[in-house]
Formats: sequence, structure tokens, C-alpha cells
Amino acid sequence: MRRFDAEYLEHTRRGMWAESREALSALDLPARDRVLDVGCGTGELTRVLRDEADGDVVGCDADPELLTHVAPPTVAGDAYRLPFPDDTFDLVVCQALLINLTEPERSLAEFVRVSRDSVAVIEPDNAAVTVESTVPTEASLARKARGHYRSGVETDIALGSDLGSLLAASGLASIDVARYDHARTIEPPYSQQHLEGARRKASGQGLDDDRATMLAGDLSVEAYDALRERWREMGRAVIDQMRDGVYERTETVPFYVATGHVPE
Repeated sequence: MRRFDAEYLEHTRRGMWAESREALSALDLPARDRVLDVGCGTGELTRVLRDEADGDVVGCDADPELLTHVAPPTVAGDAYRLPFPDDTFDLVVCQALLINLTEPERSLAEFVRVSRDSVAVIEPDNAAVTVESTVPTEASLARKARGHYRSGVETDIALGSDLGSLLAASGLASIDVARYDHARTIEPPYSQQHLEGARRKASGQGLDDDRATMLAGDLSVEAYDALRERWREMGRAVIDQMRDGVYERTETVPFYVATGHVPE
């Protein structure tokens, strides 16, 4: 299981569902009495579920430190061995969890076990992420780096586009799948976080964080070093444009929201 710290989770999930929650309509949240959010992390989805559901929403994560960012009720628990009896909840849901598991089918079996009615999974297709930038080289470099990362990571980061078949294989019925595009935009005025992101690009630090994963895939050390130099050059161009107040960037991550009913 891949693990992330609170800062990373808050950054990547910030703003999701802020503009529209239409893709969550199939979860029928107003009718739910007891909901479990598995792999809740710092609680970005948990708070949305609590806004929309009339019943109790329990946050569950394997990392007790992350749960300190989530208001109770919370429970520390492994997605492969959920610490609940059968049929405890009427909805079990996760967001961006299965893409970080080496055996997502095992966790889905647990979802089905502890749910008496429905299961919902919200997962991205990280192979289909798009980047638009005022720096001409940024989109192509981001696509190249993402491809090398995908070749070295041990989990399926593009799993979102195949959720329908995954839920069907777990025995769920009446499966519904909707797409939701999460767009993260950088534009003037720039936040401190945006400035720090540009600095990490120019220094190569951002790419260095994924070096081991890239080298575990199809990338040689020499090719990585060449990519890193182009990445740093791109980062310096980002900083220059920020100084002029003209830099803009939009990254769009397609998420798929899949729901299914637990057979009686």
C-alpha cells in the first residue's frame, strides 16, 4: 500500500466537489443512515459526505496520524481488514484509495462484507491527466514524467477508467459509473504554495521525489538526468513568467464515480 503525508493529501484533493457534486448523486447520500469513508486520509471527502448525508459518517484510515485531521467519529483500520462486523453500514465509499493498493479486489471484498446496501468508489485515471500551461514545454514534460512514473509504480494508477468491471467482478449489481473532472488551476495572484511549487520545479526537487519509482520502470539513470535538466529549465521559465504575472497552468484529473448494490 502506498502511503502519503497530510500535506500531499490536502494538496491533491483540495477543491474537489467545491463547484459541483452532481457526480455524487448516485450515492443517494440524503437517504443514508450510516456511511463509512475508507482511506479517508485528512478527511476531504469525509467532510463532503457529512455535508450531504443525514446519518453518521465514519472516517477510517490505516494511518492514525492522518485521522487527527478529521473530526470524529473516526476509526483506525486497514482497508484489507476493516475492523467492523458484517453489514455495519448502508454505504461504504472511498476516494483515490484503490489506485494505491496492490490488491484492490481484496479491499472491495471488505467493502461488500461490511455494507448492507451499497458500495461507491471514486478513483482517478492518472494516465489521462492533461496539463495546459503558458510555458510551452510543461505539458509534454509532465506527460513524459507521468508515463515513466506509471511504468515503475507497483499499483494501477489508471484504475479509475475500469471501475465498472472491477465492481462487477466483486459481485456488486446495478452498477452506475459517472465521470468527474477535477481541475486545479494556477493563475495570478500566486499563493505561497504556487511559488514553492515553481521553486521545486526549478531545483529538480519535485522530480527527485519520484526518481526511485521512475528508475524502477523503463527509465535509465542517464535518461532521468536528461529529463531532470529539461524539467529544471521548464521550472525556471515558470518562475520567470510568475515574476511577470503571466503564468497560468491548469491540470485536469479525470475521476470516475462508480456505485453498486450489495446482492441480498
